[in-house]
Order: sequence, then C-alpha cells, then structure tokens
Amino acid sequence: MPMHDITNVNNLFKIKYGQLSENVYNSANVLLGRVVKKYDFTGRQMFVPIPTSFAGGVGSGSLPTANYASVEDAIITAKKVYATVQIDREAMKASMDDEGAFVRFTKWPIQKTVESYMRNASRILFNDGTGSLAAGDGSTNVSGTGTAADPYLVKLNSNTKEANVEEKDFWNYDTETTNLEVVAYNPTTRVVSLVGTSAGLAALSGVGPVPTNKYFYMQGSRNNDPMGLKGVLDATSGTLYSVPVSRKFQATQVDAAGAGLTTDAMNQVMLEVQRKSGKVPNLIVTSFTQYRKLLNLLEDQKQYTVEPRAENLKGKVSFSGVEFMSSAGAVGVFPERFVENDRMYFLNDNFITLYHRPGFGWFDDDGTVLLRDASSDSYSARYGGYWEAYIVPTFHGVITGLAT
Repeated sequence: MPMHDITNVNNLFKIKYGQLSENVYNSANVLLGRVVKKYDFTGRQMFVPIPTSFAGGVGSGSLPTANYASVEDAIITAKKVYATVQIDREAMKASMDDEGAFVRFTKWPIQKTVESYMRNASRILFNDGTGSLAAGDGSTNVSGTGTAADPYLVKLNSNTKEANVEEKDFWNYDTETTNLEVVAYNPTTRVVSLVGTSAGLAALSGVGPVPTNKYFYMQGSRNNDPMGLKGVLDATSGTLYSVPVSRKFQATQVDAAGAGLTTDAMNQVMLEVQRKSGKVPNLIVTSFTQYRKLLNLLEDQKQYTVEPRAENLKGKVSFSGVEFMSSAGAVGVFPERFVENDRMYFLNDNFITLYHRPGFGWFDDDGTVLLRDASSDSYSARYGGYWEAYIVPTFHGVITGLAT
C-alpha cells in the first residue's frame, strides 16, 4: 500500500477528530454543555446593548414629562485560547501504511490535547479573567533552585483549588514570562514543585515566602483569559464589559459568613435573582464539598438529567445530577471541581454566551492541520481559537463563605 501524503493524513485527521473535538467541547462539563455558543464574532469588538432603565414618562392627572431609557453598550473583545500537540515524524510515518494504524497512533495525544483544552476552558469559566491559579501562603519560605534534581518548593495559599494544579502544566510567576513546569503537588500540604527559571523565586529561595498578593498564572495567561463567573458574579464596583456595575447590572450576592449550607439560603438567592431579573436560575453549580452537604440536606435525592443545547448532540451527551426543589421550581444541581469549596453558583444558562470568532477548532489555514516543526523532526497541531464569555450578571447569583 502506498504511503499517505500529508494531504490524505490531514483529511483523515479532520474526519476522525473534528467531530470528536466538537462533542468534547460540548460535553466537558455541564456548564460548557449548556451555555450558548456563537461562532460569528467578527470585527475588532462587539457591542451588546444593555437597557438599564425603562423609558420615563408615566403619571396620572396630567400629561407626564417624557424621558429616555438608559442603555449601556457592553463591549466584547476576543481572547486567544490555545492548545498544542507535537507528534514525532518517524512514529507518524511508521504508522501511515494503514489508516487504522495512523488513527491509533494519533488518538492518544490528540484526545489528551482536546481534553486539556476543555479543562482549561472550564478553569477559565469559573475564574475571574486574570488567569491566576494560586497565590503564595505568605508564611513558608521558598526552597530549591528550580532544577529537576532540586525543584522550587512553594507552599500555596489555603484557598487554592486543587483542580488548578496539574502536573506537566507550565506556569508563570507574577509578571515573569519564563516557564515553570509543575512536576509534583501535595494537596494536603499544598506544596507545589516547580522546575524552570524564575528570578522572583530564586530571590525568595531560603529567604522568604511567596506573598499572598503574588500569583502564579497559566503560561502566557496573565490578564489574557476570557472573563469567568467569579470575575462577573463577585463584582460590586468598577465595570464589567465596560458597563458600570450597578443594581441593574450586578449579580445577587450572599455572604454566608462561615455558616453552613441551608435550603433557606438557596431559596433566598433563587427568589432574589427572579425578583431582580424576572428569570429563575435553571442550573446550580457548586463544589464537591457543598454538593456532599446538599445531599445530606435533601430527603428526596432525585436524579436530574440535562441535555446539551446543540441539537446535533441530543441523545449523545447528557449530565446527571440532583434536583433541588426550590420555591421557584425544580433546578438541577451539579458538582464542579473548579468551584471553590465555600461557594455555590445559581445560573441561568440562557444568559451566558461564548462568542467565538469563525474557524474555532483545529487550525488548518495552511491547508493542513499538521505543521512541520522548524527545529525538530516532528509535526505540531494547534487547537482553539478566539472567544469571550459574556455573562449578564443580573440573571445569576452566588453564595460565598459557606462552611467547609
């Protein structure tokens, strides 16, 4: 059988992994599967009008004076979010005399690349748009030299999400652009082992701790992530999408102040969101810690199935959770590892939109997905695109500070 040329390999690649990637993007977690996705974001920015008042001019007894409605323009700007994979050329050539062999060879690295992208997308959706992963604990001195034999050992802050720390990820420290590879992590002690170059960590090694106001970031992501739920729903001042935060453009926020989870607190947020926006949250997402506590609260643990929004995925993908019988009706509750242990989100997925630029997915603008690497005997592929998450705060709520 003749060897496949790169065009045939490229076609096979897209046929085998294009649909798979789409399915994974719509099923990585319940929120990704349910939010609105649009792929027609063109132009430098997108303006979304936000009415923040009714038009004035009502009254009795005499003709009222008219007034204009207040309308703000939310500005949506795309962010660049990528994943890359590298495939050895010799191994690829050795498997190209049979389609099945090529697919089997590429399946693992391609699948893990897409899964890693979705994991990062989930991290982004539950973060604040800064790209931050963890801060220092402010009390334990850094040690090590950053080599494989003697990695930097850094103790992270107590509110670090374990899901944010993954071996093989590359991090940046503070404003630095040099990469630090995560080689080990102990979630009990919260000590992460990092290999790479960092002037900041080198200066602290044996001398002092990473301060609580200094952060680690996913490589290249500092202030470059799309916006996430924490950034939108926690906002009490300033602007969101260039719109001033106000009572008409602010999420319902309840601070539990260390109290335990109660159905009364959940009903409070549900009803307050409905009062402010006229819409009832149709999805509750929380940490595994609060999900366990909720299971203990609910006498009748009903199974609740949510179908994906995309019609072509109906019957292929679904999510099972627990149904919370609130005063506003039945709502599905789902655990999510990227949610902090002390919080619970009340969401309306009709008012969360991921605006993508055209061409999202595997990059093939050069006529091929697999690109020859200039400095090594390998091929690389790139996945992702340019998007922003537009989350209208008024239609959502959050409880923070729950007892853990």
